[in-house]
Amino acid sequence: MEKEKLELLLDEKNYKKAKELLLEMNEHDIASIIEDLPINELAKVFRLLPKDMATKVFVNMEDVVQKDLITLLSDLEAVYLLEDMFTDDAADLLDEMPAMIVKSLLNNVSHDRRNHINSLLKYPDNSAGTLMAMEYIHLKKGLTVKESIDSIRNQKEDFVSYDSCFVTDDERRLLGRVSIKNLILANPDDLIDNVMEKCRHVVNTTLDQEDVVKCFQDYDYRSLPVVDNENRLVGIITIDDVMDVMEAEATEDMEKMAAIVPTEKPYDKVTIFETFKARIPWLLLLMISATFTGKIIQSFENQLAAYTILTAFIPMLMDTGGNAGGQASVSIIRALSLNDIEFKDLFKVICKESGVAVLCAVTLGICNFVKIILIDKVTVPVALCVCITLVLVVILAKFIGCTLPMFAKKIGFDPAVMASPFITTIVDACSLLIYFKVAGLILGF
Repeated sequence: MEKEKLELLLDEKNYKKAKELLLEMNEHDIASIIEDLPINELAKVFRLLPKDMATKVFVNMEDVVQKDLITLLSDLEAVYLLEDMFTDDAADLLDEMPAMIVKSLLNNVSHDRRNHINSLLKYPDNSAGTLMAMEYIHLKKGLTVKESIDSIRNQKEDFVSYDSCFVTDDERRLLGRVSIKNLILANPDDLIDNVMEKCRHVVNTTLDQEDVVKCFQDYDYRSLPVVDNENRLVGIITIDDVMDVMEAEATEDMEKMAAIVPTEKPYDKVTIFETFKARIPWLLLLMISATFTGKIIQSFENQLAAYTILTAFIPMLMDTGGNAGGQASVSIIRALSLNDIEFKDLFKVICKESGVAVLCAVTLGICNFVKIILIDKVTVPVALCVCITLVLVVILAKFIGCTLPMFAKKIGFDPAVMASPFITTIVDACSLLIYFKVAGLILGF
């Protein structure tokens, strides 16, 4: 409803009413509505917002929209945004922008802000250092509770998290943390050293973001301190940043499992040509690899000419094998991503999937035998040939589906690459080889 109202007011060029409407809305809702506008119109609407509100709206926009919008803003407007944003958000914005624009923007921000952003940009990609923010509540040891509360008031900053305060020594080495609740309830004359508790978990700046996510998942933290190699507190990571990582990782895995080159842009912001570039590499690879199945069929043309009925069951065998392998691979990929299993569990996984494979294969074989005899009206030898092949193909597909992702992770590849499309191609070729081999034994090729 608000979107239609806003678009109508903009069409009428009634910017006063449009501003009044925006001021009544939540920053996240504003971002989701206006980011779909043409970029020039978006810039006009963005300038209607008060400065403090504009920053919150900007942070809630998609990355690609942020980068387009900031290039249309004046230097003064862009610098204000960078100064008012949390350092991790500012670093994320600049990380993907052209070097000349980044240099121009950083030259106009304050010295401290420039140093903070530059320090985040120097950390390895996808590390804790790139996720952390530097706006956190910092207290020094030796303060009383009253002095600590006064110190928080005097800092007068917009912190990324208000659930915990972090206590350090004079050299900024991390000593512990204390919740705001415990700070308020404590005796004003107590020392902060006696109120704080030791940080049971901290993360290093170079720790991979997936390990950071796991720590949040395992221990239900809302924030975690980030330290350097000398245990000096340099920032904190909050749950909202972790949720962004989880969403991005899940999206990337889904794209890889569908044989698509991952992209950081949302679907509606990706051009036709960019979508083409993301999809064509795997399609070409899978198409070329699928030529092996054609070669296998060609090599058995004479045998198929003698038993043309066998051709009718090739699609069913290949599809069933691909589906069986896909089921196993998806389950294993998900378990690997959640750290439920590791490579050392390979034998246990094979045993489990083998049991499942045998049960599925026998059930499918029996049902298919009855169907072929009663409905397709083929001879018993042909039915046996098809059903025995089906049983063997399902067992093999389950084995391939459960082992390939684990071996991929062991050698450093993303297990999601070994998903349905890739496994289906392998299983298709194996299915044909098994089919013709079984047919040769039973039908006397």
